[in-house]
Amino acid sequence: MTAALPCYAWVTSPTQGVITVLEAYGTLWIFIVLMVSTPGPANLLIMTAGAQQGFWPCVPFNMGLIVGKLLLNLAMALGLTVLVQQHPTVAKVFALVSAVYMSWLALQGWNAHLKAAQQDTRLSFRQGLIVHPLSPKTWVMVVLAFSELLPPTPSLAEQYVLIPLSFALAQLVFHSCWCLAGVLLQRALGASVALTRGLALLTIVVVWWAVVFA
Repeated sequence: MTAALPCYAWVTSPTQGVITVLEAYGTLWIFIVLMVSTPGPANLLIMTAGAQQGFWPCVPFNMGLIVGKLLLNLAMALGLTVLVQQHPTVAKVFALVSAVYMSWLALQGWNAHLKAAQQDTRLSFRQGLIVHPLSPKTWVMVVLAFSELLPPTPSLAEQYVLIPLSFALAQLVFHSCWCLAGVLLQRALGASVALTRGLALLTIVVVWWAVVFA
């Protein structure tokens, strides 16, 4: 039988509960914050979208990013981690498909200044949904979270609730911050074609860098 979650210590002593939870999961949460908040394909995609479209039109794409990562975390808890570790070629194939797909997404707004009046170029929930399941950076961080940062015999709650929801909350905060950064950058520099295309190219560079060095 797996051990109870350390957060159950709250029932008997709130102060001791805080200490117990931080001791048990502090490293995991620091890892998640560092991984989700730092530059990566998803963050740069939503920053580029924010610069091109504004914050609120990017909400569906942001929700797609969060739900896609949530589904990937659940798949890892169900055993996908073992498959990836035993068959590294699978991860390489996903990485290459990811690079092509996210490069295509980054280029969606390349000529947005020309076709804004003709065609809606906003990234959708569906497009966001498959970004993280294809992202090499995401695969690395999720595999590490499940294999290195949980107890040797993790409970079902830790695998199916703690990790997925911790990632989802961090994404909600930091993806939104990156999107706002794009909005603020656009407001500071004006509606510049060079800005939006520069962000798109930066995103593509980061995507392929992640594929090569992840």
